[in-house]
Amino acid sequence: MLNRLRCTSLLSKVICLERNSATGTAALVSAAGADSIVRVRKNKKMEKSTIGFFVLVLTIVQASNSLVEGLESTQIYDYTKYHPMDEIYKWMEDVERENPELVSSAVYGRTFEGKNITLLKFGLQNPEGKEKKVIWMDCGIHAREWIAPAFCQWFVKEIVTSYKTNKKLEQMLQNLDVYVTPVINVDGYMYTWVNTNTRIWRKSRSTPPSGNSCLGVDLNRNFNANWGTVGVSFDSCANTYCGKEAGSEPEATAVMDFVGKMVKKTLCFLTIHSAGQLILLPYGHPQISAPNYDELVSVGKAAAAEMKKLHGMGYTVGTSPQILYPNSGSSRDWARLVGIPFSYTFELRDKGEFSHLLPEDQIKPACEEAYAGALSIITYVHDKAFNSGAIPSAAVSGVAMVILSSFMVVFLTTGVLL
Repeated sequence: MLNRLRCTSLLSKVICLERNSATGTAALVSAAGADSIVRVRKNKKMEKSTIGFFVLVLTIVQASNSLVEGLESTQIYDYTKYHPMDEIYKWMEDVERENPELVSSAVYGRTFEGKNITLLKFGLQNPEGKEKKVIWMDCGIHAREWIAPAFCQWFVKEIVTSYKTNKKLEQMLQNLDVYVTPVINVDGYMYTWVNTNTRIWRKSRSTPPSGNSCLGVDLNRNFNANWGTVGVSFDSCANTYCGKEAGSEPEATAVMDFVGKMVKKTLCFLTIHSAGQLILLPYGHPQISAPNYDELVSVGKAAAAEMKKLHGMGYTVGTSPQILYPNSGSSRDWARLVGIPFSYTFELRDKGEFSHLLPEDQIKPACEEAYAGALSIITYVHDKAFNSGAIPSAAVSGVAMVILSSFMVVFLTTGVLL
């Protein structure tokens, strides 16, 4: 028999102390009938003190709210809704606090407006003391593509809730450090939340060149990879404005500086966008091909097949010139160019009906299929590195590839290969 002994209002919810006389348990539950927040089995010594204990807990909670904030708040977080930046920052703090053995955070850059660019790092100690490799994932480089940050949060949820029961995932986290940035373009993302008129803003929020009035740079055209050659605009009012020079924007520089220091141990670079249902591989320039092109295609198609199994949604695999349009200066191309062997851009749902305004009722299925695809790629690169003993490496060193890129720019724009 259930007896409600006491209720209190807590964070806009009514929380009650409930005792089950048949089973001898007591619990803190929501008045709406949700799962218990805390459940304790009484013994003879506790029988007289249980009520007093829970009354004390409720009193403490009312005074500070600290208990509920620490009771698996990331599981309470609604992953089927889009969240503004302040909620994402708070969520990141909660994830780190609740999973200290797995998660740490770092501010590795600041935006044009001075806001923190923050990542979460996931990894377990390697039991044999082996050197760990790196997986990079970022979201939200284009402000209006809200499904991308939603996926990065979903990806994190899946990792923290399943690694203790998923032996394969546990093994990978012992061998890999996974870096996840939910939002790179923080300024632009926050601007899209101002009102409906700003919702489809794409670029950053940096000031324009002298004599121009349009703010922002397309951060995914600002990386040092064949910068400014194809698929860009030098008009600051254009959505594909590539900036004054490669790396002119602090957001792009932050990624290049941070990841650049880990190039030799980074196996895979995943950057999440929308829309179009595509898996893009290097390069965006139609006259340049990755040295491991065939393998990139094969791994991408395997990921697309895993994604389709869930909800029947097809994802097309190829380079941007093949299946979308030519471009230059993307983070995907930069990652492959400096020596990261596997680099992909995910363009999530959909194919045009809603585009960047994907409804919230599609967040869950879109994230489920994207997680399947990302996990497929991560598993492949992990197994290649640690199970076969053949750790992927770039055909040319990172520094040499940057120099080669400069020569290629000259050749492709002048027809002369220096």
